[in-house]
Amino acid sequence: MGWVMLGAIALVALLVLAALRYPAKLWAVPATAIMLGAAGYTWQGSPGLAGHPVKPNTQKAEVDQGLIDLRDAMFGKYGTYAWSYANMADGMARTGNPELVVAVWQGAVRKVPEDVALWTGFGVALAEHDGNQISPAAQFAFDKALALSPGHPGPPFFYGLALIRADRFAEAKPWWEKAVALTPETASYHRELAMRLLALDAFLQEMEQRQAMEAGAATKQ
Repeated sequence: MGWVMLGAIALVALLVLAALRYPAKLWAVPATAIMLGAAGYTWQGSPGLAGHPVKPNTQKAEVDQGLIDLRDAMFGKYGTYAWSYANMADGMARTGNPELVVAVWQGAVRKVPEDVALWTGFGVALAEHDGNQISPAAQFAFDKALALSPGHPGPPFFYGLALIRADRFAEAKPWWEKAVALTPETASYHRELAMRLLALDAFLQEMEQRQAMEAGAATKQ
């Protein structure tokens, strides 16, 4: 029963792609995701057993559309491998399945190992999967992205974002400064990066002032 359901899902997915006129040369991307899902089902599930009702997962993850737009502006979209895999990963994220998000990005870097955007996305996905902590695996992915394209503002920006999500604000600042420095002033996203950096700087200054006030109050007691 499980295999029948899985086959039906795959068929529906392919029909939707055809209806949306998804580029034929990029069909390998959704096909890879379907294969990863099947592999995971085979490994963790019981495809030979009859289906039965289960409680649905109602905890859907929120995807920041502003960050998606920024990512697309920095790395490109429409027909690129990065955009195709990112769309697939975003869909998995909205279902609240971080394991499949990581699987999509892992498949991406295996298929195109020299793509800076894919390694950046892989690092972000790994960090989110690990509770917004930068694990050794996430650090490796970010380091790979930074090494592949030292002059691209994308890797330092998203690495800085991961540091912020891990509450490592001071460590994030130099990376965001680097991202702004690497971005041409004519780029459509230059202003947004600069504004984010200003906001981070203001937050750090507020933290320093608060810590100074607390330290002063402690010495008076």
